[in-house]
Amino acid sequence: MTDDFAREKAAASDWFRSLRDRITAAFEALEDSQSTGPFADQPAGRFEVTQTRRASPDGSDAGGGLMSVMRGGRVFEKVGVNVSTVHGVLGEKAQRSMAARKDLDLSGDPRFWASGISLVAHMQNPHCPAVHMNTRMFWTPAAHWFGGGADLNPCLDYDEDTAHFHDRLRAACDAHDAGYYPRFKAWADEYFFIPHRNRARGVGGIFYDDLHTGDWDADFAFTRAVGEAFLPAFLPLVERRRDMAWGEAERQAQLVHRGLYAEYNLVYDRGTKFGLETGHDANAVLMSLPPLAKWI
Repeated sequence: MTDDFAREKAAASDWFRSLRDRITAAFEALEDSQSTGPFADQPAGRFEVTQTRRASPDGSDAGGGLMSVMRGGRVFEKVGVNVSTVHGVLGEKAQRSMAARKDLDLSGDPRFWASGISLVAHMQNPHCPAVHMNTRMFWTPAAHWFGGGADLNPCLDYDEDTAHFHDRLRAACDAHDAGYYPRFKAWADEYFFIPHRNRARGVGGIFYDDLHTGDWDADFAFTRAVGEAFLPAFLPLVERRRDMAWGEAERQAQLVHRGLYAEYNLVYDRGTKFGLETGHDANAVLMSLPPLAKWI
């Protein structure tokens, strides 16, 4: 696809791929460094990488990406880090949904292009928090924007962990706009909420969408800052908690909390709905689901 945003599209797609490479390398290094605990004697976890393709209705090339999933590691029970760059034509259902949220008329030209990274980690040790992060760029002829964020999902809460995670995200926001953190934190609190349980799915973070200030370079720089903040926000928490003792009670609490996570992602998450509605690889879209969960 050739248009005025070719440079921006290439830059965004390349960035998401480079961030994926750094995160997967950091996670595998974490696996290598784990020398104690109940899983220390098994091989260090490694990502299985699979190419994904978006299914175009007419069979033409519609882009794709990489699904990278590690299962049964020393530190991570399941973690996925996906990147994709896809394009095509929005179906009527997707057009209606987007028009309702963004007040866009896409009926005349429903083309779209989207690129991003999506990460979800479910941990072996229940004291280590689960985590989600994603950033993306979306383009249509009517408008283009950035979105994303990160949120922490511990089954066993530690106030100092929550504070550290939020402090890192606040610093990333404040470097670009002093109003971003309070606005995007409040947005995350509203977005990552499970109405039928009347509770949040975790301890929050930031969430933003529709970011289009009119300065593409500034918006892209902020989106990169969110991605850059992820490892410094998350890795210290894992290093702090991964050797803590745990037993059956902690494991059961972890499995029940994962049930909440699964409910949210299947019922409310926009990315899940969009990915399935637009024909992206179902395994990649549902990568976020935990390997095991429990309901009471």
